[in-house]
Amino acid sequence: MASNALISDVVLFTGTAHPTLAKEISECSGIHLGKIEIERFPDGEISLQIQENVRGLDVFVLQPIALDPNNQLVELLIIIDALKRASAGSITAVIPYFGYCRQDRKAKPRVPITAKLVANLIETAGATRVVTVDLHAGQLEGFFDIPVDNVIGRLGLTDAVKKLECDNLIVVAPDIGSVKYARAYAKHLNADMAVIDKVRANATEIEEVTLIGDVKGKDVLLADDMCSTAGTLVSAAKACREKGAKRIFAVVTHGLLVGGAMEKIDKSPIEALLISNTIPVEGRIEKFPKIHCISIAPLLAEAMRCIISKGSISSLDKEI
Repeated sequence: MASNALISDVVLFTGTAHPTLAKEISECSGIHLGKIEIERFPDGEISLQIQENVRGLDVFVLQPIALDPNNQLVELLIIIDALKRASAGSITAVIPYFGYCRQDRKAKPRVPITAKLVANLIETAGATRVVTVDLHAGQLEGFFDIPVDNVIGRLGLTDAVKKLECDNLIVVAPDIGSVKYARAYAKHLNADMAVIDKVRANATEIEEVTLIGDVKGKDVLLADDMCSTAGTLVSAAKACREKGAKRIFAVVTHGLLVGGAMEKIDKSPIEALLISNTIPVEGRIEKFPKIHCISIAPLLAEAMRCIISKGSISSLDKEI
């Protein structure tokens, strides 16, 4: 951890999106959790005040943009603006889950590139750096003209995967877009790899699933960066079971788990789903014993230490 002298000039603030994670990071890092008052006017507008002196200090603001993305984004922008006007020395937006990340290109005519708009807003508000975890698409870093540290979520989840004690493990990418995550896990776990090729009927339903690889008699680990409605994971698990997989597990960094996703997981062949707490899960997963949450706080605390001490965040990944 960074020296006490360095930490004394650093403050961590949090919006209302995930105060539990902010507290865990503060405890892991020793960085002071700053006081901020956030209220709502009767018409719903956000009112806030930074309640301590931040002049010249390096500040971090934790706020995932998920589950209630519009309010959380605006709240983040207002916090950053307040810190800029209070003369903070630097402002690092720590966004464990970067909302609107899937709207990163014009997939059809006359649609916005919302991820770029969000990047512009964060930068214009006054952020001088962004820290995030497992961006859905690597090119999103290029949407910013300020430094972006994309922390590797796998580093916080691999130990939990190893505790599953899988036999004759094969890592399976549940769709083409998740190949890079599956490949990283396969390399780290010294396992074989397979891929699911899927054809979507629409945004929530899968029409056709094809398994490329041999999972017969093996334990399967489905690996992806996020799970939203769980349609992709569950269809992949069913395809693996039909092809003779013995046991099926899944690991994803971002557990959005919306639209009945948890119920789908509960009824699926998946024995355990490992997620990180980049998105808050309190009060959401307790009734679903298959879903296990691993805290990303130590990993984010270490990334912040690297920023404070001007070290290399890439050194967190021993394989780099």
